[in-house]
Amino acid sequence: QVTLRAGAELDARRVNQYTLILRAACPGEEEVEERLFVRVTAGHVLRCDTPFASAEGDVVQVLADVAPRTPLYAVLPQPLAGLRVGQGLPSPFFLQFRLRNHNTPLTLTRRGLVLAPDNGFDPSKDTQTFRLEVEVRDRHGHNCSGAVRVEVLPSRRPRVTFPEPHRAVTVTEGIGPWEVVTQVHARGDNVRYAILAPVAPALFTIDEVTGEIRSTRRLEMIRAQLLIRAYDTLHPDDRATATVNVTVQGTGRQAPRCVPAIFVSQVPETVSPGSTLVTLRCTDSTGSDGCLHYALEGPPSSRSHFCMEGPQLKVNSTLDYDSEAMAALGFQFTATIVVTVAGQPLQSTRVPVLVTVTPVNEFRPTCPNGAAFTVPETAAFGSVVGRVAGADRDYPPDSLEYSLEGGSGPAQPFSIDRRTGEIHVVGPLHSQQQKSYRLTVWLMDTHNDLDLTKRQSRLCDVSVRLQALPDQLPLCIPEVQELRVTAGSPGSRQPVTRLVCHGSPDSAALTYTIAGGNEDGRFRMEGSTLVYLPSGQVEPHPFVLLVEVWGGSGARRRSSPVALVVHVTPRSTPVPASTTTRHTVSRARGRVVLQGALSLAWPLTPLPPQTLRKEPLVVVQTEALWLPPAWFVAVLTITGALLLATLGCVARSLLCR
Repeated sequence: QVTLRAGAELDARRVNQYTLILRAACPGEEEVEERLFVRVTAGHVLRCDTPFASAEGDVVQVLADVAPRTPLYAVLPQPLAGLRVGQGLPSPFFLQFRLRNHNTPLTLTRRGLVLAPDNGFDPSKDTQTFRLEVEVRDRHGHNCSGAVRVEVLPSRRPRVTFPEPHRAVTVTEGIGPWEVVTQVHARGDNVRYAILAPVAPALFTIDEVTGEIRSTRRLEMIRAQLLIRAYDTLHPDDRATATVNVTVQGTGRQAPRCVPAIFVSQVPETVSPGSTLVTLRCTDSTGSDGCLHYALEGPPSSRSHFCMEGPQLKVNSTLDYDSEAMAALGFQFTATIVVTVAGQPLQSTRVPVLVTVTPVNEFRPTCPNGAAFTVPETAAFGSVVGRVAGADRDYPPDSLEYSLEGGSGPAQPFSIDRRTGEIHVVGPLHSQQQKSYRLTVWLMDTHNDLDLTKRQSRLCDVSVRLQALPDQLPLCIPEVQELRVTAGSPGSRQPVTRLVCHGSPDSAALTYTIAGGNEDGRFRMEGSTLVYLPSGQVEPHPFVLLVEVWGGSGARRRSSPVALVVHVTPRSTPVPASTTTRHTVSRARGRVVLQGALSLAWPLTPLPPQTLRKEPLVVVQTEALWLPPAWFVAVLTITGALLLATLGCVARSLLCR
């Protein structure tokens, strides 16, 4: 029987076949030698790494201030010579991790992660050691086991401590609210402070960042013991406490009393430096004011604009409302007048001061330089001509309203936006009638004074020049026509056709002249209608006429040619009258309608008696066209608009619900 030696490990990637030489001999017989071949195949065998599977286990060192539930070690497989456990590569197999010993604060997750305790390690202890024995099993039943030893080292972070855990402070009664009584300091990182006791009455408060202890009210003769805690915000368990004994002693003299106790006022920006805003009436406990001292405290901006001369608060410099610096302050100054008795800070009274600067409309609006604009005479209704950029030095800057002197009308076809100063076209422009306009714009400032009735204005001249554009060439449809006409009796007048031409909307009426092809004067133009004037005997003859259509006026007159080919057929003697073909094209409400009448006749010739006379055949084609009256179209439009409005209201109510 051949067995595997204890502790042996097979690795098919390194050695996949072993050759064993076996010798056997019986007493009195010769020795027999045979070979046995053992082939090793790769398989899913669960093995543990040497550090993890060793007797002492793998070692992990961490600091005591590590955060709770921080991953410390990962029991994960590594595909090396089979499947190993104890390294940091992810596993494609399903593994189960079980903790054999439970006398440890560490946690082993289902994914093989070793976590720090839920409350973290105790940083006050020295080096701590925790051992975890872990068993790993896969879904095929293969398993391996190992151990992890976690060594917790002392934290290198400085501990929170009070250099002076006990402190005594003595102050004099009369300290006002929010005055600093004392300050505590603790060593460490990210230190914050809090008062643990007494909870009531809350005579003191502490700044959690700086450690300054302030009074919450005017202090009288008391003794108080404060218990102060300092702690690390990132590690709240790292904390220390200190005791502060506060003794408030009485004085023979009380703080001065002042009238008014609070000063709130509004002053215009035009107040002159040296003006007195308020005079304090202060007295001490003896009823005199001879040994009182007055000082002004507050931001630098307040101390630069105001000063104290004895009990008088005066303006020190100009209060300019129309500046960005004043706007940044909110147009308000805050300060505190400190009144002390014989210079003793503990016997002082503080008078809060709030001064609001109000605006005064000092400056008139100013007109822009060179307010001249050019606009084409074909500008559409509402087109922007330009913007009048007025200015005003009062705050808020350039808060102006614009209006046109005389308003808008035929003589002044412009309007101006009340807020922006943009000039718009609101009427027709004719450069032939008027080449430029001179507008008077009224600038009126707004919101520049506390009294809204105090407003200033200015008139500005604005010139608008019209840019003349060349007139549009007359357009005729069609530009070439071929016509036929049968000559009538001499001396009559026969309309042949009417030219349909269009010119510029604002140009003069079109004129029509025959420029060529009318050598014998058979044709003439009556407005836009071509008329044929028959004469005596006429032979069939085509006439090629060139008609010039003129538009515009003066030097801007422009023309377009129209070619007309007229075939004149002489009148014949048969009865009934000669055949006439007539085509006219008319427009009715945007639709072209062809109207025609064709009559045919045959001349009278000698016929046999038995032949019946043929009557003329008249063919009439009628096309139906519905042209509703104007009132019907108006009623239909109004009904549709009301229906759409009703549907919109119903939809809005449904959406609101």
